[in-house]
Amino acid sequence: MHLAYPAVLAALLFSVGVYGVLARRNAVLVLMSVELMLNAVNLNLVAFDAWLRDSLHAGQALTLFTITVAAAEVGLGLAIVLLLFRARGTADIDRATALGDPGEALAVEETPVGAGTPTGAEALKGQAAA
Repeated sequence: MHLAYPAVLAALLFSVGVYGVLARRNAVLVLMSVELMLNAVNLNLVAFDAWLRDSLHAGQALTLFTITVAAAEVGLGLAIVLLLFRARGTADIDRATALGDPGEALAVEETPVGAGTPTGAEALKGQAAA
């Protein structure tokens, strides 16, 4: 088997994954693009393992670890996306600037500078005067 065929296919898969990560705004599509990138790496690992005729099959063993990590990443990533969707009503990555409560983020942004508690310099002046 020629090594060029799976290497070119892996490069194409990885390129499509990179484009998906950079161009998409939906978090689920970004996760799918990351999975494409990981599958391209898995394809390279298995292809080089077969090409080198490794007796330990290290490429296939590393592929199993990569699949396990990818499954954990998808589980955690989808949980985060679901929480984001429940809190904000959208899975748009550009609109998810703060990870806190949306009401708290608005309250912090509307507070004028200097209002509320004194800054560090003002607190030091108050302590020195007392």
